[in-house]
Amino acid sequence: MKTSTPLWLLGALGALSITTGTPVAAADPSQWTCETCPFEEPGVSGSVDVGVGVVTKESARFGDFTGLDRKGGHLIAGGEASYRGKAGGFGSFSATDLGLDSRTLAGELGREGRYSLRIGYAELPRHYTDSASTPFLGTGSTLLTLPAGFPADTTADMPLAGTLQPVDIGTKRSRLDVGASLIGSEQWSYRVNVRHDVRDGTQRGAGSFFSTASQLVLPVDQVTDRIEVSAAYTHRALQASLAYHGSTFRNSAESLTWPNPFTAGILGSGSGQLALAPDNEFHQVSGTLGYQISPKLRASAELAVGRMTQDSPYLAATLNPNLVVPALPAQSLRGRADTLDASVRLSAQASDRLRLSASLTRNERDNETPSNAYPSVSTDLFVGLAPSINLPYSFTRDRLKFGGDFRGPGSLKLAAGVEYDTHKRTLQETSRTREASVWGRASVQARENLSLSLKLAHAERDNTGYDAVASLQPQNPLMRKYNQADRRRDTASLRADLAVSEKVSAGLGVDLANDDYRHSDIGLTRARSAGISGDISAALSDTTQLRLFAQGERIRSDQAGSQLFALPDWTGRSDDEVEMLGVGLTHNALKGKLELAADLAVTRARSDTDVDTGSAAAPFPKAKTTRDTLKLTAQYRMSEKLSLLGSFWYERYASKDWHLDGVLPATVPNLLAFGEQAPRYSVNVLRVALRYRF
Repeated sequence: MKTSTPLWLLGALGALSITTGTPVAAADPSQWTCETCPFEEPGVSGSVDVGVGVVTKESARFGDFTGLDRKGGHLIAGGEASYRGKAGGFGSFSATDLGLDSRTLAGELGREGRYSLRIGYAELPRHYTDSASTPFLGTGSTLLTLPAGFPADTTADMPLAGTLQPVDIGTKRSRLDVGASLIGSEQWSYRVNVRHDVRDGTQRGAGSFFSTASQLVLPVDQVTDRIEVSAAYTHRALQASLAYHGSTFRNSAESLTWPNPFTAGILGSGSGQLALAPDNEFHQVSGTLGYQISPKLRASAELAVGRMTQDSPYLAATLNPNLVVPALPAQSLRGRADTLDASVRLSAQASDRLRLSASLTRNERDNETPSNAYPSVSTDLFVGLAPSINLPYSFTRDRLKFGGDFRGPGSLKLAAGVEYDTHKRTLQETSRTREASVWGRASVQARENLSLSLKLAHAERDNTGYDAVASLQPQNPLMRKYNQADRRRDTASLRADLAVSEKVSAGLGVDLANDDYRHSDIGLTRARSAGISGDISAALSDTTQLRLFAQGERIRSDQAGSQLFALPDWTGRSDDEVEMLGVGLTHNALKGKLELAADLAVTRARSDTDVDTGSAAAPFPKAKTTRDTLKLTAQYRMSEKLSLLGSFWYERYASKDWHLDGVLPATVPNLLAFGEQAPRYSVNVLRVALRYRF
């Protein structure tokens, strides 16, 4: 039987030995051990998973993020390991989904209280569609070509039957993380984190010539590098940190050139060029400071200063040799924007029951990009009469907040706050918007088994006037942009949690919101949302747990427009509804050797757009999405070190989208489309693996 000696007893024995005058050796604390502390035992432990999986059907949508896009078998490989040394050394390693394109690896090595080294690698697949097709050759490159038979007057005249080829559109991101932490002394610590992101593949795009357009496959070949270096100081009441963040983005695919699949005419262009994401950089220096002024008063501040730059060379204004275009005023944008983010916060414990806080936050974006007049070219066919002027948009946003938390009698808890938000803009229709909001929250244990909480909020936003921007094409003077328009917002949320018994609990929540753009004649005029959610958990027995949840939400938006650049003469309404229902069950059998779990989730979503122009035009079709998911898992412990794992995943997805359904490559005479259809699939995934623990 293990025994331990309390430290107070060791101290008493030491004092007794001194009083008796018996010489003793000096105590060596480094040799002391705690036999009852819950620390990990020194050594190596971990597990290894090896198995096989099968996917019954190929689907880009199902494989988006998961890596399970291909039909057939795949390897299951992963595991984790940890090391703990006697002198405080430690290490860990984990790997998941090594047989898929969504694999991750992570490792850490160090010594407790001294340093740590980290490394990680992850891949993230994105599969946007597998139902697209195109006659263009060279997809994935920066130069597209067309086979024989092009160009043609309309899509019906194009030789699409023999030239269309399927194309999968998607990207793959590979991420490498390396980091280190060092504790230099009792007060100082340092961190360095480096990230290297590589993203390649393809994505959707489009290009046009006058009245014709084509959907294009854009190449993706991008690299993003980030570095963060920080130092932190902590000493009694003072905490401070200083950090640097740097980010660079490089795009090896700077542009896309493609031939015009439609007959260009005498003055038209036979090819076009489209600029892709430009190279850019962002650098920022930040600092934080916190000080405990007194046991009941604390102050903190944050400051970050950054700069964004972009100076990639311009493309030619057009590739049409029939147009005479004036020279560009500059060879590149010479873009530069300075950022400032600062905040101060003060919190005070006014009494045992009352806590107060106040904060002020400022966000600035000072765009120093030169403003130039550029020759405008419309659809590679006309040189515009008036040049286009780039507008270096800047803003300053100040937010002032006051809040308080009060612990009332019994279980009553109250909280309230006031916020002021001022947003100043340049080169926008509104130079300043101001929003004031007030909120309150109350929670109480109404009964021993019932808790209630309620939150209410009200906000009003107004602006200093809505005027046209001189350098922009005039809009209807009655139109208001929703993010700058006057708005009145009310929100409410209610939550109730009930312990029905020792084994059953339930919860119910309701959320309501209403936005009223009362001074917007044209634009978004009103938005409302309502949501309700409920959940139940029950312990059916000592070995069986049941979970149920349901949630529904409805969002409605109203807008008004004008066809004649005058008073509103049409209205539109969009209704979005989402319902979700789920049930989960876990069960332990065979005296804990067998663990079973089942999860079922059902989702239904509908979107309805109704436009009233005063005519008898047919309404837009409804867009619908259904998704049913069933997951079954089992784990059987064959021995102390060996377990058998099994899982089954069924998912059915169906959608109707009038934007896509029935729009084939030749459906629209002047649009060469992908012919992409709304996704539908029914997929089964079966996986079996062995787990060995050591």
